[in-house]
Amino acid sequence: QVQLVESGGGLVQAGGSLRLSCAAHGRIFSGYSMGWFRQAPGTEREFVAAVSWSGGTTDYGDSVKGRFTISRQYAKNTVALQRNSLKPEDAAVYYCAVDLSDPLAAGRARDQYDYWGQGTKVTVSS
Repeated sequence: QVQLVESGGGLVQAGGSLRLSCAAHGRIFSGYSMGWFRQAPGTEREFVAAVSWSGGTTDYGDSVKGRFTISRQYAKNTVALQRNSLKPEDAAVYYCAVDLSDPLAAGRARDQYDYWGQGTKVTVSS
């Protein structure tokens, strides 16, 4: 019923910039938060960042604090993930997600999210 459309993945040179975007479409109402997760080969899916409905609350995974920035965009149905200096270890499939349970939350638990995108692959070259 809710579709998440991710964009911005691809091949990026180490040291380059990464800009991912995710838009929520379908029967969805105000008051939801959005987040990003990533999964590299042979690893568990890990939390990257999340932002509340208003944009006033954000949270970042321990491994990416100070390296990624998450923000809400126009109309609050889109979330962006920004990294200006990529590292090889940033290569992964990135997934966006929507949490309908709490507009004030910027949660990091995978099971709190109600809808997921199909993922966008980020490859980092050296």
